[in-house]
Parts: sequence; structure tokens; C-alpha cells
Amino acid sequence: MSTLPQHPPEGTGPIRPSAAVARSARVLAAAGLGSARVEAELLAAYVLGVPRGRLALADVLSDDQLARLDDLTRRRAGREPLQHLTGRAGFRHLELLVGPGVFVPRPETELLAGWGVEQAQGRPDPVVVDLCSGSGAIALSVAQELPGARVIAVERSPAALAWLRRNAAERAAAGDRPIEVVEADVTAPDLLADLVGRVDVLLCNPPYVPDNVVVPPEVAGHDPAEAVFGGADGLVVIRPVVTRAAALLRPGGAFGVEHDDTHGAAVPGLLAGHGGFSAVTEHRDLTGRPRFATASRRADGQHAPIGAAWQTDSP
Repeated sequence: MSTLPQHPPEGTGPIRPSAAVARSARVLAAAGLGSARVEAELLAAYVLGVPRGRLALADVLSDDQLARLDDLTRRRAGREPLQHLTGRAGFRHLELLVGPGVFVPRPETELLAGWGVEQAQGRPDPVVVDLCSGSGAIALSVAQELPGARVIAVERSPAALAWLRRNAAERAAAGDRPIEVVEADVTAPDLLADLVGRVDVLLCNPPYVPDNVVVPPEVAGHDPAEAVFGGADGLVVIRPVVTRAAALLRPGGAFGVEHDDTHGAAVPGLLAGHGGFSAVTEHRDLTGRPRFATASRRADGQHAPIGAAWQTDSP
């Protein structure tokens, strides 16, 4: 791995942001990071306390700021997540607090959140549930974009709950409608018993990576394993969530669940095979990979014959 000098070479004078970014990007590129330039700019903007788009207008870096950027660059080259270094993760229109103990929300999950917002729009006083909420990315996005919705976020992990509650408090202070945070195991057969048959939209980004899959260092070393891995086939959490979703949703209610890109047939198959859903659809992410499945609770609230058909759609 490339190394950085502790200070600018003698006689070079103060370092402008462009030069600091260039030297940081060289180190990140040497470490094999494909988006080295972008990440270097984000780290420099974080150190300077300016938006990335205003880096060119920022003042030169002080010795302390350069030393801080060097340290963050080394840590990122060691595959510490960028979001842990800055303490924030962007998600749709939000900036969420993240760090050790909580899964860092991914851009592809924004598609599921957006689908959920669309499904809740037009419903009177919709009740929206976010299972495996983690940092609260989905729940808080829905609450911000649909201020008339009642949003319930469910999370089991004490560490993740701490981040979820901090984010919920921050968004409420910013003027968004407060969400309800529930500490519970989403696989419990009596989950949210008071909401049976009353939920309009239920969304879930569960742990779904099969146990034997090798994940990137940022995930393996920093994301909580319980938020990543979903058993031997990756479906250990999804199976009971499908069953509970059928109980919680009102007739015509919408269900969306993210899954591994190897589950493009398995998860829609679970939904179709359950019998309580119609309009089962598989959605792909922006790279064309299977990413989440959606369905509608049968309007009659009953169960269809096993083996109903499902379709593939684009995001």
C-alpha cells in the first residue's frame, strides 16, 4: 500500500484542496478502490467542513487538516467504510448517522424505499411498517416524503437500535413526522399483533446473504454479521417475514422485500407459493441484477391456490 508523508514537503507551502485530493486519491487507487477520486474528494470535503461541490472554492488545508486527511485516507485504504469515517450515509434525501454496530444503507435499497413511497401515496392515513430497520433508512425516508403516514420501524439489535433512535430523533427535530421505533424480532409469530390486518405497506431489507458467500472487506470487517447473513440459503429471515406480512397487511396492502441477487426466482416463488398474495413481481437494480420482490395482499384477504404465477419487471 502507498504511504503518505506526515507533512507537505518542505518549501512547498500550504496545500490546496485539489493537491490534497490528488495525493489521497493516489493512495486509495493503489489500495484497489475503484472510486478513489470520488472518495478522496468526500474525505477532503469532510475534513474541510464544506460540501463536495465547493471543494474548489475552499481554503488551503492547515497542517492539522492535512494530517487528519492523511489519517482518514490510510484508514479507508485499509477498507474501513467511508461512511464510518465521515459518520454519515446518504440515502434518498437524507443524511443518516452510521457507525459500528449498524448496517450501512446501500444505494440499491433506495429503489425499494421509493417503491414503498409510491405504494403508500394516495392511501388515506397510510400505515407503513419497516422490518429490519437498521439505521432507519427506509422508515425515515417514508416519513419525510409522506408526512401523512404513520411509520413503524422494527429492529432487534441493541446496537442498531441506538443508531435508529438517534436518526429518528434527528429527523424529528428537523421537522419530519416522528416515526415509532419497536424493539422486536421480525421472525416472531406474534410480531406487531396490534397491527394485524391494518398495515397498508410493509417493507423489509433483511439479512439475506447466504452464509458461504465471501463478502467485501468493508462488509466482513464492519457490518454486523446478523444484518448481512441469512442462513445457508439466505432465506432464514425472509421465509417467516413473508408469512407475517400476509397477516399484517390489509387486503390490497403492498409488500416489498429486498433479497440477494441469487434469489431472483426463490423469493418471488415464496410469495407466489404462499397463496396470500397477488401481483407478485421481481424488480432489478440499476445494474440489472434481481434485487427486490413485491406483491399485493389478496383483495379478498384469502389464500390463492399454491403455485400462482409471478412476473419480472424493471426498477
